Amino acid sequence: MTVAPTTELSRLLREDFDGVLDAWFATQKREGVRRPDLFSDRESRRQLSDLLRAFAEVLARIDITEPVDIEADVWSELRLALSEITLVRTERGVAPWEMTAFILALKQPVFVKLNESLSGTPDRLLSIAADFGRIVDALAMHINEYFIAERDEIIERQRAEMMELSTPVVQLWERVLTIPLIGTLDSMRAQEVMENLLNSIVEHSAEVVIVDITGVRVVDTQVAQHLLRTAAAVRLMGAEAIISGISPKIAQTMVELGVDVGEVTTRPSIRAALAEAFRRVGFQISRIEDSRV
Repeated sequence: MTVAPTTELSRLLREDFDGVLDAWFATQKREGVRRPDLFSDRESRRQLSDLLRAFAEVLARIDITEPVDIEADVWSELRLALSEITLVRTERGVAPWEMTAFILALKQPVFVKLNESLSGTPDRLLSIAADFGRIVDALAMHINEYFIAERDEIIERQRAEMMELSTPVVQLWERVLTIPLIGTLDSMRAQEVMENLLNSIVEHSAEVVIVDITGVRVVDTQVAQHLLRTAAAVRLMGAEAIISGISPKIAQTMVELGVDVGEVTTRPSIRAALAEAFRRVGFQISRIEDSRV
């Protein structure tokens, strides 16, 4: 009776699990994907053992001659083990190609073990080896896709955190807010500025908002339109916007570009804007007289 290809692989991993594990570990060392600078031998072997055990359980339940569907329920435990190990390794700085090589290194030790038991039936050996290689390739592709998705999520989270830090809304006084802008004001950042500002107006019941552009690198037509739209949105929320940091050069540029600030109040400095804001909310800044004799 002919033994099914899947059964052959399952028996190999069941009867010589430690041998395959040792060979996989040695292959990773030889191919330079072991990363002893990031993981101890004990930790690396534990990761390999967890993956190999989950892989063996899957092989016992599938037909390796069928198309590989990593998203099927039968692969759930292996997917979980792969995602956990990928997350740990990426957090420590392992590169995508290293993660792919990490999985592909399983091929050689299994091929060697298969050759030892099936050398007398070369056609069967090649058939099982090809099916096994196809499965390992699918796992490597899954790892690569997961790695890219995880990296993109980290990048997006860092971008959001940086955006939040770069657009802080500060309560200067009762009913007075300011948002100092530094660097470049593109469409994405302008949207973030507007959202943060409008939410803060509601949160603090603000009546005046100072948008300080002293640190904005370049003021062109696009930047000016972003500022004017922000000011219009502030007015719709029942507050007034003051744009400060309008230097002579910026004023000249805006005139040359034909930008009409309309009813938006502008001031050359944050100090002048703050004085205007206090006036609008009914406060006055006055010097304390020196009463010392």
